[in-house]
Amino acid sequence: MRLGKAIAVCAAVVLGASACASAGVIPEDTIVIGLDEDSTGPGASYSTIAGKTVRMTVDLINQAGGINGKQVELVVENDESSPTKTPSIIRKLVDHGSSAVILATGSGSVLQAKSILQQSKIPAIAPVVLSDAFASAPDNDYSFMIPNSLKQYAQVYCGAFEKMGYKSLGILGDASASIDGIIKTLRPALEQCARVTGVEKAPVDAADITAQVSRLAETEPDAILVASIGGHFEILAHNTLSKITPQTQRFSLASIGNQPASWALADPKALSGMVYMGSLSENNPRTAELRSKVQAVKGSDYQLTAYDAQAYDAVMMLAEAIEIAGDHRDRTAVRDALQQVSALPASFGQDGLTLSFSPQDHLAPDSLCGLVLVEFGEDNKPAHPWDSYQPPCG
Repeated sequence: MRLGKAIAVCAAVVLGASACASAGVIPEDTIVIGLDEDSTGPGASYSTIAGKTVRMTVDLINQAGGINGKQVELVVENDESSPTKTPSIIRKLVDHGSSAVILATGSGSVLQAKSILQQSKIPAIAPVVLSDAFASAPDNDYSFMIPNSLKQYAQVYCGAFEKMGYKSLGILGDASASIDGIIKTLRPALEQCARVTGVEKAPVDAADITAQVSRLAETEPDAILVASIGGHFEILAHNTLSKITPQTQRFSLASIGNQPASWALADPKALSGMVYMGSLSENNPRTAELRSKVQAVKGSDYQLTAYDAQAYDAVMMLAEAIEIAGDHRDRTAVRDALQQVSALPASFGQDGLTLSFSPQDHLAPDSLCGLVLVEFGEDNKPAHPWDSYQPPCG
């Protein structure tokens, strides 16, 4: 009788309450998915975008009848992109009865989650992390990743550098743990095609980076890559670079393209000509379909981001896996089913991009064309795919 009451209570709980955890019961008629969302830490600028779309997608699934006729309940925790807090957050989500976890948080936290996922035998999908290490061996049995990886970023950058004849590269980054890890991953791969003339860093909340940019400009690189989590630092970087070294071609990671609120903070034409690593293409009809769904929830003026598309695809891949597994309470069966999800048409990337997992490959994109190099126009807004080079499909 107590068990029946516990299941009934758990099925009625809304977002994050503790009844299911204390009861120690996974509801039979409710599928629980955990969401680790950094809503207050350094990764909040992008994690909250993904988190809102995860919620929207779960709502759409429930409105369509759920998964295998069962409604989906989302349980949300916040690790503040703090790797020291991530293990306890994962344990909380396990205690809540989650069948799987979506990790919308910083790279450092996602990497820290890897071992606890392995110990807890709970599958997790990271919709926005770029670090190859999360989806790669060792101990990646329960770790899955949606975007193209940093090593694939490097392949695309190198293709562009070769096409343009760039032989040298300067790197300007913020001093966050996430970007430090990204630079450490990217630099060796980039050095296969370009000589790195220097790496300059500054605090995320820096008010002036003139000295760092000046030192980098003195090394006379053919191009400069800005690596940041976005927001204030990204705009400060491009404002400063556009003044000190206006003729040098600038590249950026994905963050700037996915944070439209920051574009208005740039000086006039400061972003003009800058090329960032995007993941959205107007030639992908599924991107247009998703834009309509998201704007119906977030407003008609909402600017769709890659974080939205990757979060949506993460939930859809997980939903298909749970449907294949049948018993959502068997987390290893859900993991095994994730490895069977194949050729799912992607909502991001170029038209024709599909997403697949297998026992040997936990990185979803089936080709480099999940990436799109996008050039900013004189109005400080993304204008069009960069005419000079695009990564190939297949």
